[in-house]
Amino acid sequence: MTDYLQPDAGWFESTDRLPAPTPTGRKPLFRALSGVARLMGRSEVPDVIALLGRHPRLFWPWLAFASRMMPYGTLPPVTREKLILRTAWNCRSRYEWGQHVEIGLRAGVTDAEIVAVARGPAGWAADRDAAALDACEELCREKRVSAATWERLQARFSEGQLVELTLLVGHYEMLAGFLNSAGLGLEPVIEAELQGFYRRVAA
Repeated sequence: MTDYLQPDAGWFESTDRLPAPTPTGRKPLFRALSGVARLMGRSEVPDVIALLGRHPRLFWPWLAFASRMMPYGTLPPVTREKLILRTAWNCRSRYEWGQHVEIGLRAGVTDAEIVAVARGPAGWAADRDAAALDACEELCREKRVSAATWERLQARFSEGQLVELTLLVGHYEMLAGFLNSAGLGLEPVIEAELQGFYRRVAA
């Protein structure tokens, strides 16, 4: 298994420090969450959902909050997925990256656009989403969108979308920290999709 793209410092390792419950070990109500999988275009509930389900009192409010940004947000899906991918890259979260390479491709992000997101500002300079990606970079690095970038965002996004954009990056940065700490590894089917993407872009 070889990653064609990875951050300079590499991905954080998958350690299964806090493993996701096995399908047979999940509570009946949680096993009934097939609808969550369908929202993400999956036949099975992703392991991150099962892992967060270890804390039911946090899980259900989190799910309601997260779903209002993905998949039910107001940002264009391609823009949203580029922002999540860049956040995953900056946080060195391979699980988040792999999941959203697959989700992003289904949302309409191209192989070339994913590579550009990984390459950084020089890669996305001419992209329609350049201002949003610049804002993501500033939020991850400086924890604040600069005045110049904010002005560029205002030319394209509504006030509500500006709120959503900043919270989206912060949410996935938080989630990446949890995933990196728990050491969750990609599900085999998503790993296969990721490796297929790497083979295509390396060819």
